Amino acid sequence: MFRIAKKKALSDAVILFEIEAKEIARKAKAGNFFVLKIHEQGERIPLTIADFDQERGTITAVFQKVGKTTHQLAMLNEGDSISDVIGPLGKNSHIENFGKVICVGGGVGIAPVYPIARALKEAGNTVISIIGARTRELIFWEDRMRIASDKLIVVTDDGSYGRKAVVTVPLDEFLREDTGIKRVIAIGPAIMMKFVCRTTEKYPVETIVSLNSIMVDATGMCGACRIEVGGETRFACVDGPEFDGQKVDFDLLMARQRMYLDEEKEAMECHRKKMGGN
Repeated sequence: MFRIAKKKALSDAVILFEIEAKEIARKAKAGNFFVLKIHEQGERIPLTIADFDQERGTITAVFQKVGKTTHQLAMLNEGDSISDVIGPLGKNSHIENFGKVICVGGGVGIAPVYPIARALKEAGNTVISIIGARTRELIFWEDRMRIASDKLIVVTDDGSYGRKAVVTVPLDEFLREDTGIKRVIAIGPAIMMKFVCRTTEKYPVETIVSLNSIMVDATGMCGACRIEVGGETRFACVDGPEFDGQKVDFDLLMARQRMYLDEEKEAMECHRKKMGGN
């Protein structure tokens, strides 16, 4: 069992957990993820390791209440336990001194981009970060991102906070004005990462994305997380989750993400009825 050491609501829909997982925290690196199961009959869901504390033996997860399992997870409180947590999984981020980099986080993608930005800055890079969301209440960890960055731009779709824009607008401006930028790292909804890659394809800059495809066992055995990169089938859980964004078939990724929408809606409806909702 894995105890929840801290719970914090970052917004009405976004929750932060610090989970006691000493061995995972000891080995975790930027870019890794883990899989949890709330109880023995529960669904296995992958979550990025948004932060980790080796001294305290904790890993941090930030998730959005979307489906049945994330709603159930959000009902747990400090002191409660999660049945199973396995990790760290996936290949960690490639960190070196590239020179000047841009980190882009959209929505809940702000959480996984944070440890990458931090590690890149610690490696000596000049880090420009762009974080964005639909509205102000979905912006979080601005303070952490500011510490991890040499420059931080905050945007919202509705203009309720920061600059009214989508993340690709300041991204294009930076790339157009500064030829010294060597790498872009983007994490967020698939549609956001797709348009980040469309923006960067005009420039001589490598673009890395972290893919959130459907996962089941997270060992490469089930094949649920298969994606197409450069015309070849890859598995996000063991080959990634980070890939060259210019080679990713985002349309196929998004189609696969929608495969179980009906089942997810049915499960969520059953959960609402069980909880006495309408």
